[in-house]
Amino acid sequence: MNTVADKLVSVIMPTFNQAAFISRAISSLLSQDHTHWELIIINDGSTDHTSTVIDSWLNDPRIIYIEFEENKGLGAAVNAGLDLANGEFISYLPSDDLMYANHLTTGLEVLQSTPEASLGFSSIQHHYNRVAEGKPGDYYQLVQVMHRKTKARFTERKQLESDDLGKLFWDKLEGMHIHTGLLTCDWVDHHLQRHKIMQEPEGGINYFRQYYNVKEPLRFHTTKGHLMDEVTRYEPFRKMNYKRSSKALKILIVGELAYNPERILAFKERGHELFGLWMPKPYWFNYVGPMPFGHVTDLDPNNYEEEIARIKPDIIYGCLNWHAVPFIREVVTKCKDIPFCWHFKEGPFICIEKGIWSELIDLYRRAEGRIYSSEEMKIWFNEFLPVSGSDDLILDGDLPKRDWFMAERSPLLSEQTGGMHTVVPGRPIGLHPQDVKTLADQDIHLHFYGEFTHGQWKAWIEKTHTLAPGYLHIHSNINQENWVQEFSQYDAGWLHFFDSRNHGEIHRANWDDLNIPARMATLALAGLPMIQKDNAGHMVATQSLAEQLGVGIHIKKLDELGSVLHDRECMQALRDRVWSQRMKFTFDEHVDELISYFKAVIRNYSRQKYKAPTEKLHQ
Repeated sequence: MNTVADKLVSVIMPTFNQAAFISRAISSLLSQDHTHWELIIINDGSTDHTSTVIDSWLNDPRIIYIEFEENKGLGAAVNAGLDLANGEFISYLPSDDLMYANHLTTGLEVLQSTPEASLGFSSIQHHYNRVAEGKPGDYYQLVQVMHRKTKARFTERKQLESDDLGKLFWDKLEGMHIHTGLLTCDWVDHHLQRHKIMQEPEGGINYFRQYYNVKEPLRFHTTKGHLMDEVTRYEPFRKMNYKRSSKALKILIVGELAYNPERILAFKERGHELFGLWMPKPYWFNYVGPMPFGHVTDLDPNNYEEEIARIKPDIIYGCLNWHAVPFIREVVTKCKDIPFCWHFKEGPFICIEKGIWSELIDLYRRAEGRIYSSEEMKIWFNEFLPVSGSDDLILDGDLPKRDWFMAERSPLLSEQTGGMHTVVPGRPIGLHPQDVKTLADQDIHLHFYGEFTHGQWKAWIEKTHTLAPGYLHIHSNINQENWVQEFSQYDAGWLHFFDSRNHGEIHRANWDDLNIPARMATLALAGLPMIQKDNAGHMVATQSLAEQLGVGIHIKKLDELGSVLHDRECMQALRDRVWSQRMKFTFDEHVDELISYFKAVIRNYSRQKYKAPTEKLHQ
């Protein structure tokens, strides 16, 4: 009869850019009191000196090493190890984690003593000195698990990327999951752990894409967010065949594209060429390439000066949020011979807070073209840096593409259930739980969308349910293709609800006054009148735009809203007015104007560039 000591354990070590950690991980395996093991290292396309570090360990015949030319993802790396495994039992040692000396032995013992068990797991130490005991139903980390060899395989990138390892593999193992009852490994906490790269807000799909150099569209679902299926969603765009115009501009987009990145395909529809040079370390909403909808040629950020010299772009189009400011400034500083158009969406106050205010102002000084998200934003910046109005354009930075919004309006929920129904697609900024009670007293419901935001507003939601039972409704996130069908069933939607304090003086204006929130387009495209505080006498960008288009509901007090919403005839006329103008909130509606602006910037740049030599020649 074989003892535990006779059992061969195949230890699988997927690694990507962990040269600084990997030696410690291997050392912890060499220190195991169970010595009958093989280690299968899968280098998943590392770009650091991982392979050099591993070379020094390959004199041990128990160590097997394979190397991918490019990153294929955790699932593919682990599956390559499973395919090579000779052991009856499988254990895992990610290269940034470590095992205690009794880890393999205790895993073997619990599986041997419980024949009906398919998986054993230990407790783990994490964050220096914290302990997770572990319990069935959790998604275990790789380092804490041992299981019997199986034909099951990890879900790979082409099917799904997730931080939920239960969803990727553990749930496929039939049989009991048994806790060893012992703490036998470290799940080492550091800023480049895979789950941190994946999870919003510090990580997210864009950081993940960039960090692992993912070139294909993703199906992406973390334990803190909703499913993002770029494969299905962007397939029609990828299949499009755009013809190059004889008057095509070569547009180099530098920075990031925030929300609705596919809007830039409107340039392709008009025959222009698109190139992308993307900021490093994007947040979840900083959309960077490779773009899942295709048709954008990315430049290598490590060699962009040579590539720019090769492609000779007609214009640099700098986008969009404050996170990209340092990178865009670096690029335009090095590429002085190309006209630069700066399109800043938001964040001047954050730039001051984060210490990049001087870089932001320098971008405005360097720009041949400046695009502001609102007239109020332009006035505010001109207080710091007066510029000629002829060089300016007013355009919201991340308007969606019109392709998503061809659906017809849905019947009003209020006509089916009674009461009035309003919606907030995002954070209920300016609405407190007591305010929802005030709405409920007028028979007005509030529908709140976005599961990630729900987690951030958990206490708010719980208190609101207590104060206004039955009047707060929680919904999952809705993508653009469903905005019209989903949101048009509501009577009106909420913009940020706040009291302005600027009294018409630009020096007093704050971020609420200057901002055009992304939800404004969301509500408009669904044909919804927009509810906001009446800040007459103050400079407020959303109120100015809503009044200009006649699409707003402006109230001084919340208890005034009921009389407005319950006037069905007036509300129907207002909804029809919003619906008739909704395409003004798409990027496509403004792209021809933007292209004309680019061409004017290019002409002005050329005239200025050759003006001095020409004058000298005439003399």
